[in-house]
Amino acid sequence: MANSQSHQVKVSVIIVNFNSGQLLSRCIQSIRQSSIPVDIIVVDNHSSDNSIAEAFQLSKNNNITFIQNTQNTGFAHASNQALEHADGKYWLFLNPDCIVKPETIAEMQQLMEDNPDVAMSGPLIVNPDGTEQRGCRRTVPTPWRSFVRAFGLSRLFQGHAKFKDFLLNKEPLPETPVDVEAISGAFMFVRSSVTKEVGLLDEGYFLHCEDLDWCMRFRLAGWRIVFTPDVKIMHVKGGCSESRFVFVQWHMHCGMVRFYRKFFKKKYPGILMWLVMLAVWLRFGALLALNSLKKIKIMFLSLRTKLYANRSH
Repeated sequence: MANSQSHQVKVSVIIVNFNSGQLLSRCIQSIRQSSIPVDIIVVDNHSSDNSIAEAFQLSKNNNITFIQNTQNTGFAHASNQALEHADGKYWLFLNPDCIVKPETIAEMQQLMEDNPDVAMSGPLIVNPDGTEQRGCRRTVPTPWRSFVRAFGLSRLFQGHAKFKDFLLNKEPLPETPVDVEAISGAFMFVRSSVTKEVGLLDEGYFLHCEDLDWCMRFRLAGWRIVFTPDVKIMHVKGGCSESRFVFVQWHMHCGMVRFYRKFFKKKYPGILMWLVMLAVWLRFGALLALNSLKKIKIMFLSLRTKLYANRSH
């Protein structure tokens, strides 16, 4: 189902939805308060909840296009689908659990207009408690940097350039926009013309790491990526991911393997790459084990509470 107006706008907002509940409608409502006109394109990856139906009812007679897939095709594929309908000079890829302010999109657009050599930009993304979210500014997680983070070497060798964490949220916020190696896929403001040079999102990624891949390709092509601390949005994060932990973690780790092989296979010795792959899957196994222990603990506590309740009666 689709409804759209024919007038040209400078920004097309792309939202990929999967079981986001009422967060999707909240996200759309915040975009509709934008101080500049935008097109909104929502691609639903075969949600089983009422998120897309509620958003459609809420958004009747507005400049919004809805695309409904008959299966979950992944983030990259769904985003590329949306781009067939996007005619903006700029594209904003926005997660459905994000809330933007009325001036957010206009400020990001102005940043790009003032800096024609910037191909992608991202704002300060905060959690509901106001803290900076991990990943909204980062360096590329090379195999070495991932090794450093996995073994906590950045804490052991604080201040040493070779042992820095690739996540930069613990560092002081810059006072002005700064160049970074990568931003978060939760909010990516992109100059659409650049994709003629670097290509669209790599659909070989199903979920996670496609944003890192794109940032890598943009920078390899000589374009700037900028993080601007002056613009702030909220990202709720985690609802669907928590409910499908194994599914999300599987595709995340598959994405990590693809990313490493694609960009670093020829830069690292073969044995080291094998060790990197082994480390990725050991991490996956460890996360599954921890998640299982967490569930067992919750079940035990619930059972103990019921037993105490029965005894009190």
